Amino acid sequence: STQGWVNVQDSTSAVKGNAYIVATGGTISCSGNDKIHTFTGPGTFTVCTAAICAADNAVAYMVVAGGAGSGYQSTGGGGAGGFREGFTTSITPYTASPLAAACSGLTVSASPGSYAIIVGGGGAGATDHSGTGTQGGTSSGLCISSAGGGGGGSDSSQCGTAGGSGGGGANGGVGGAGDTPNTTPDQGFNGGTSTPSSPSGAGGGGATVIGTANSGPSGGAGGAGATTSINATPTAYSGGGGGGSRPGSPPGAAGGGGGGGGGGTCCETGGAGVCNTGGGAGSGRGSTPGSGGNGATGGSGIVIIRYRYQ
Repeated sequence: STQGWVNVQDSTSAVKGNAYIVATGGTISCSGNDKIHTFTGPGTFTVCTAAICAADNAVAYMVVAGGAGSGYQSTGGGGAGGFREGFTTSITPYTASPLAAACSGLTVSASPGSYAIIVGGGGAGATDHSGTGTQGGTSSGLCISSAGGGGGGSDSSQCGTAGGSGGGGANGGVGGAGDTPNTTPDQGFNGGTSTPSSPSGAGGGGATVIGTANSGPSGGAGGAGATTSINATPTAYSGGGGGGSRPGSPPGAAGGGGGGGGGGTCCETGGAGVCNTGGGAGSGRGSTPGSGGNGATGGSGIVIIRYRYQ
């Protein structure tokens, strides 16, 4: 009667919420005060409990799509899978890629608490002169989507195709457009354009560099990828595939750093993109014009989510 209210308790203990995010999904590791969820295949990132402080519900992420397949025999390298990264200052500082702007992370919640994760596969290589390499698969998570790399051009279809990063051109064909569809910042670069009348292929585009044009009978190198320590170790992703060289010339060009496959040597299939890097495939190389040297398969993608847990 003197205070205007009655104190009512339904518990003898003081119950508090979790100080930080509690979540499941993927392969979980720790680095300092952070947890890292790595998805190399489809899955679900589930926020069981959100943090008390809203700022601690921000997460860093990296979404890498599948790299593309390369062209057939001495043609274009496959484009790298699209690379997208977001960074938040609420977690333990780490060296992010140049494509991750400060405070570009995302906020998650426990309602809804389930976030579907899709990891794109690598595109297949061309097996004859008429086809281009196949585009890599799209990766997505936390409403962020990265496009698969564009396929490398071949003899009949000289132009590389568009994608997260573009495929390299062949026999005078232009490189495929990167950053398709457009994102901010760009998720990848164009494939290299093939020099007219040159019997070789240009490199596929990478996350940070355009694919290199070929030079005469020698193929062009794949564009470099992006390096980040979101997984607690400096790792490069989304390198473009190397262009194929003509028989009798030096072996095919090197793939871009970040899983890009190199061009094949005599009678060999091109180098495949490295799994779970989004690297584009290197073009094959035949022993004589018209023989051997299939295109190769691009590297599959990956999704990583990082947040503070203590």
